[in-house]
Amino acid sequence: MYSLKEKSVVSLNINSEIKDVMIAPSDILLETLRNQLGLTGAKPGCENGDCGACTVLVDGWPVKSCLMLTVEAIGKQITTVEGLKNAPIQKAFIEKFGFQCGYCTSGFLMVCHALAAIHPNPPDVLMDDWLQSNICRCTSYEEIGNAVRAILSGEIS
Repeated sequence: MYSLKEKSVVSLNINSEIKDVMIAPSDILLETLRNQLGLTGAKPGCENGDCGACTVLVDGWPVKSCLMLTVEAIGKQITTVEGLKNAPIQKAFIEKFGFQCGYCTSGFLMVCHALAAIHPNPPDVLMDDWLQSNICRCTSYEEIGNAVRAILSGEIS
């Protein structure tokens, strides 16, 4: 890390690639991903952690990137929706109609991908709890839940 006035160049592990970015201590990860790295899958929505449109994975766990400082990502593995690369959950969302307008979809994909990896056989109450971390105003959560169940049951792989 080296400094240029109040900004510093840091290296981040994004989608299994090391990327150098110039950041200020107050820069938010969402802004860094979108504005410096061109990774626009994480969406700005509420920008206060309520909607989940900005969800990324940090060391495999879903995190709202609008609430995380970029400096907190140093030394962590960050995965964006662009890094999923045809993950089964993406196919499941298509086949089970888990999206409509698409604005919230990347955040839901990240939460659902992590849920399947961390809890391969979750009870419905746990799955419902994880899905409540994101908001969709277009579709019901039933289709999204069906997409997750299709992955967990092996119907879609």
